Amino acid sequence: KIVRPQRRRYIMLNNPRGFITTTSDDRDRQTVMELVQTPERLYPVGRLDRDTEGLLLLTNDGELAHRLMHPSYEVSKTYLAEVSVTLSEQTLRKLRRGVQLDDGPIKPDSVSVVQRAEGRSLVRVRLHSGRNRIVRRMFDAVGHPVRRLSRLAIVPIALGALRPGQTRELTGDDVGALLDLTGL
Repeated sequence: KIVRPQRRRYIMLNNPRGFITTTSDDRDRQTVMELVQTPERLYPVGRLDRDTEGLLLLTNDGELAHRLMHPSYEVSKTYLAEVSVTLSEQTLRKLRRGVQLDDGPIKPDSVSVVQRAEGRSLVRVRLHSGRNRIVRRMFDAVGHPVRRLSRLAIVPIALGALRPGQTRELTGDDVGALLDLTGL
């Protein structure tokens, strides 16, 4: 019997809040698969919690998915966190130096303020850790819970102008950049 090779698919999704990152759910919650219309069986690359929106990759390329998620490949992700306070320079320095969490220390690759207003700050955080709810836990550790969180990029792929709930196929250049990044 001759088995035809499976066509590789690479899709990016701007995951809206309220959807869980799984292929199915036994508690009947909305999943990201409801947003992706394709006959192929795709798998989310990594996770976003139910309250986090933004970039999610889906693929049937298991080796690439593994490498993008495995900590040894140190794939950077960029997030935009909104907190309900005007962050002080002292707090920003603390975040940049790294914080101790219950499962070990975390030091982001970069932390920068995008916007400050009275009682609100937007902070761009770039890190290569994929630990559970890591950005939220970092801000909790400095006493400023995240009010809203969005993943902007899985470097080198950026969300761009894709609106919540929308998808698009990755271009050949996008896929090539991911393959280069992970050594495939």
